[in-house]
Amino acid sequence: MSVTDVSGLSQLGTKVDTPESPEKAVLEKVPNGNAGTDYVVRFTAPEFTSLCPMTGQPDFAHIVIDYIPGDFLVESKSLKLFLQSFRNHGAFHEDCSVYIAKRLVELLQPKWLRIGAYWYPRGGIPIDVFWQTGAAPEGVWLPDQGVAPYRGRG
Repeated sequence: MSVTDVSGLSQLGTKVDTPESPEKAVLEKVPNGNAGTDYVVRFTAPEFTSLCPMTGQPDFAHIVIDYIPGDFLVESKSLKLFLQSFRNHGAFHEDCSVYIAKRLVELLQPKWLRIGAYWYPRGGIPIDVFWQTGAAPEGVWLPDQGVAPYRGRG
Protein backbone atom coordinates (compact mmCIF):
# COMPACT_ATOMS: atom_id res chain seq x y z
CA MET A 1 0.00 0.00 0.00
CA SER A 2 1.36 3.40 -0.96
CA VAL A 3 1.53 6.50 1.23
CA THR A 4 -0.63 9.37 -0.05
CA ASP A 5 1.15 12.68 -0.55
CA VAL A 6 -0.83 15.32 1.35
CA SER A 7 1.86 18.02 1.30
CA GLY A 8 -0.09 20.39 -0.97
CA LEU A 9 -3.30 20.40 1.06
CA SER A 10 -4.28 23.65 2.77
CA GLN A 11 -7.35 22.62 4.79
CA LEU A 12 -6.75 19.13 6.19
CA GLY A 13 -5.62 19.22 9.82
CA THR A 14 -6.39 22.91 10.29
CA LYS A 15 -9.38 24.95 11.45
CA VAL A 16 -11.12 26.33 8.39
CA ASP A 17 -14.21 28.53 8.35
CA THR A 18 -17.09 27.69 6.06
CA PRO A 19 -16.46 29.39 2.70
CA GLU A 20 -18.65 32.42 1.89
CA SER A 21 -19.95 30.85 -1.32
CA PRO A 22 -19.52 27.75 -3.49
CA GLU A 23 -17.44 29.80 -5.93
CA LYS A 24 -14.98 30.73 -3.16
CA ALA A 25 -14.79 27.19 -1.74
CA VAL A 26 -11.47 25.44 -2.33
CA LEU A 27 -11.80 21.83 -3.47
CA GLU A 28 -8.60 19.84 -3.06
CA LYS A 29 -7.40 16.56 -4.49
CA VAL A 30 -4.92 13.87 -3.54
CA PRO A 31 -3.19 11.29 -5.73
CA ASN A 32 -5.10 8.05 -6.24
CA GLY A 33 -2.90 5.25 -4.94
CA ASN A 34 -4.98 2.77 -6.96
CA ALA A 35 -5.11 4.68 -10.25
CA GLY A 36 -4.80 1.50 -12.32
CA THR A 37 -7.91 -0.05 -10.77
CA ASP A 38 -11.51 0.87 -11.56
CA TYR A 39 -13.59 1.21 -8.39
CA VAL A 40 -16.43 3.41 -7.15
CA VAL A 41 -16.07 6.08 -4.46
CA ARG A 42 -19.32 7.27 -2.86
CA PHE A 43 -20.02 10.37 -0.82
CA THR A 44 -23.42 10.83 0.80
CA ALA A 45 -24.63 14.15 2.19
CA PRO A 46 -28.02 13.41 3.79
CA GLU A 47 -28.42 16.90 5.28
CA PHE A 48 -27.41 19.18 2.40
CA THR A 49 -28.91 22.67 2.60
CA SER A 50 -29.09 25.71 0.35
CA LEU A 51 -31.43 28.68 0.06
CA CYS A 52 -34.32 29.26 -2.31
CA PRO A 53 -33.19 32.13 -4.56
CA MET A 54 -36.68 33.62 -4.57
CA THR A 55 -37.79 33.40 -0.93
CA GLY A 56 -34.53 32.91 0.96
CA GLN A 57 -36.10 29.94 2.74
CA PRO A 58 -33.91 26.86 3.34
CA ASP A 59 -34.03 23.92 0.95
CA PHE A 60 -32.91 20.44 1.98
CA ALA A 61 -31.58 17.52 -0.03
CA HIS A 62 -30.05 14.08 0.31
CA ILE A 63 -27.14 14.07 -2.14
CA VAL A 64 -25.26 10.99 -3.34
CA ILE A 65 -22.08 11.40 -5.40
CA ASP A 66 -20.50 8.34 -7.03
CA TYR A 67 -17.34 8.48 -9.08
CA ILE A 68 -14.71 6.23 -10.60
CA PRO A 69 -11.43 8.03 -9.96
CA GLY A 70 -8.65 8.45 -12.44
CA ASP A 71 -5.40 9.84 -11.10
CA PHE A 72 -6.96 11.81 -8.23
CA LEU A 73 -9.38 11.55 -5.30
CA VAL A 74 -11.25 14.47 -3.79
CA GLU A 75 -10.00 15.32 -0.30
CA SER A 76 -13.06 14.75 1.89
CA LYS A 77 -12.69 17.74 4.23
CA SER A 78 -12.54 20.11 1.27
CA LEU A 79 -15.66 18.44 -0.16
CA LYS A 80 -17.45 18.86 3.18
CA LEU A 81 -16.57 22.56 3.29
CA PHE A 82 -17.61 22.99 -0.34
CA LEU A 83 -21.01 21.44 0.37
CA GLN A 84 -21.39 23.55 3.53
CA SER A 85 -20.78 26.69 1.47
CA PHE A 86 -24.23 26.26 -0.09
CA ARG A 87 -25.96 26.90 3.27
CA ASN A 88 -26.12 30.64 2.64
CA HIS A 89 -26.24 30.43 -1.15
CA GLY A 90 -29.41 31.05 -3.11
CA ALA A 91 -29.84 28.85 -6.19
CA PHE A 92 -32.39 26.54 -7.74
CA HIS A 93 -32.13 22.81 -7.01
CA GLU A 94 -30.99 21.98 -10.52
CA ASP A 95 -28.25 24.63 -10.45
CA CYS A 96 -26.86 23.46 -7.10
CA SER A 97 -26.86 19.80 -8.11
CA VAL A 98 -25.20 20.15 -11.51
CA TYR A 99 -22.71 22.76 -10.24
CA ILE A 100 -21.48 20.35 -7.55
CA ALA A 101 -20.91 17.62 -10.13
CA LYS A 102 -19.21 19.88 -12.66
CA ARG A 103 -16.83 21.33 -10.06
CA LEU A 104 -15.78 17.80 -9.11
CA VAL A 105 -15.32 16.79 -12.74
CA GLU A 106 -13.22 19.90 -13.39
CA LEU A 107 -11.00 19.16 -10.38
CA LEU A 108 -10.63 15.40 -10.65
CA GLN A 109 -11.18 14.49 -14.30
CA PRO A 110 -12.62 11.15 -13.13
CA LYS A 111 -13.27 8.22 -15.42
CA TRP A 112 -16.96 8.63 -14.55
CA LEU A 113 -19.11 10.61 -12.11
CA ARG A 114 -22.80 10.80 -11.27
CA ILE A 115 -24.82 12.80 -8.80
CA GLY A 116 -28.26 12.05 -7.46
CA ALA A 117 -29.78 15.00 -5.60
CA TYR A 118 -33.00 14.09 -3.84
CA TRP A 119 -34.60 17.37 -2.80
CA TYR A 120 -37.34 17.53 -0.21
CA PRO A 121 -40.63 19.09 -1.37
CA ARG A 122 -40.84 22.78 -2.07
CA GLY A 123 -44.36 24.00 -2.73
CA GLY A 124 -45.58 20.42 -2.35
CA ILE A 125 -43.40 19.03 -5.16
CA PRO A 126 -40.16 17.10 -4.57
CA ILE A 127 -37.48 17.71 -7.18
CA ASP A 128 -34.87 15.04 -7.89
CA VAL A 129 -31.88 15.94 -10.08
CA PHE A 130 -29.64 13.36 -11.76
CA TRP A 131 -26.53 14.06 -13.84
CA GLN A 132 -23.60 11.95 -15.00
CA THR A 133 -20.62 12.29 -17.28
CA GLY A 134 -21.60 9.40 -19.58
CA ALA A 135 -21.60 5.63 -19.45
CA ALA A 136 -19.60 4.00 -16.68
CA PRO A 137 -16.70 1.73 -17.63
CA GLU A 138 -17.72 -1.90 -18.14
CA GLY A 139 -17.14 -4.34 -15.33
CA VAL A 140 -17.53 -1.84 -12.48
CA TRP A 141 -20.18 -2.56 -9.87
CA LEU A 142 -22.45 0.47 -9.52
CA PRO A 143 -24.64 0.14 -6.45
CA ASP A 144 -28.09 1.65 -6.37
CA GLN A 145 -28.02 5.05 -4.71
CA GLY A 146 -30.37 3.71 -2.04
CA VAL A 147 -32.71 6.68 -1.84
CA ALA A 148 -36.36 5.76 -2.19
CA PRO A 149 -38.62 7.92 -4.37
CA TYR A 150 -40.56 10.48 -2.37
CA ARG A 151 -43.93 9.08 -1.33
CA GLY A 152 -45.19 11.51 1.28
CA ARG A 153 -47.63 9.90 3.68
CA GLY A 154 -49.26 7.74 0.97
